[in-house]
Amino acid sequence: MWIGKVSVFLLLFSVSVVELVSAGKSYYDILQVSRQASDDQIKRSYRKLALKFHPDKNPGNEEATKKFAEINNAYEVLSDKEKRGIYDQYGEEGLREHQQGGGRGGGGFGQDIFSQFFGGGFRFGGEEEEEERTPKGEDVLVEIYATLEDLYVGNSYQVWRDKNVVKPASGKRRCNCKNKVVHRQIGPGMYQQYTEQVCQECPNVKFERVGQFLTVDIEKGMRDGQEIIFYEDGEPIIDGEPGDLKFIVRTKPHSRFRREGNDLHVTVTLTLLESLVGFKKNIDHLDGHKVDVGSNLVTKPKEVRKFPGEGMPLFESNKKGNLFVTFEVVFPSSLSDEQKSVISKTLGS
Repeated sequence: MWIGKVSVFLLLFSVSVVELVSAGKSYYDILQVSRQASDDQIKRSYRKLALKFHPDKNPGNEEATKKFAEINNAYEVLSDKEKRGIYDQYGEEGLREHQQGGGRGGGGFGQDIFSQFFGGGFRFGGEEEEEERTPKGEDVLVEIYATLEDLYVGNSYQVWRDKNVVKPASGKRRCNCKNKVVHRQIGPGMYQQYTEQVCQECPNVKFERVGQFLTVDIEKGMRDGQEIIFYEDGEPIIDGEPGDLKFIVRTKPHSRFRREGNDLHVTVTLTLLESLVGFKKNIDHLDGHKVDVGSNLVTKPKEVRKFPGEGMPLFESNKKGNLFVTFEVVFPSSLSDEQKSVISKTLGS
């Protein structure tokens, strides 16, 4: 049964690798780490994601299978110092040329990588399994305010991050860093489980305050409230994993445009004459391009017209929402007798 599952998985895996290359996704984004991530951070993130999206935990879920394949493919590159260097400098195309020139191909590597972490006999089905839980530090939440222009075209912000870092200190300390669960058979069908502490003393550590600039990428189409996560850049904890640093995107109010989902709303003011006889008018969009909102029709006060494809870009998509223009008409405060006479003759029945 397990062999059959592996065959199906490898077939789906090879298909997903082709889709991944054509889609041009960042391997760092797939593993949810920054480009500056350490080898240890990459390993930890891979383990979490691989467990989450493994096909045996998501039976019949094709999207999870594809995601699992993407994760393995990305880790195969980023876990290899040489391949990671080539990918960072030349991208996927350079990596393909390297592999074609004698580098290791992709046949079976997904299964090999997974076995490095979980062993060749790893599986989710059958006997109940125990999940090792590692203490984790607190997540740090930071609101980052982006302009509507930046959310329309994308931008990068430099943010100073000041945090505690675990550093070596003199002396020894008692710790729980090497506890392990032991299973011992004590009779037919009877097992005993207990925790054994392998290590009773470890080198001492201390917290040290360290600061650095982080590059926070605001991608076009991001929504208000969307999170940008820097994994393991939150608060550290001794004998555990650091929490995550989460930037929450907030939209600064705009002087002209208002966003609702993927749509934009703007108000254009017309004179009474323009509303009656038509008008020529362009408005400047968020990226500076002109949008023709002119009309030869009579325009009523509060009338709304839709301009398809002129709204916000959809996140991670080439599509855009719509632009809705509300027309306001400014009436004169008074009219002369002559003006009244002309309007009466023109509009009178």
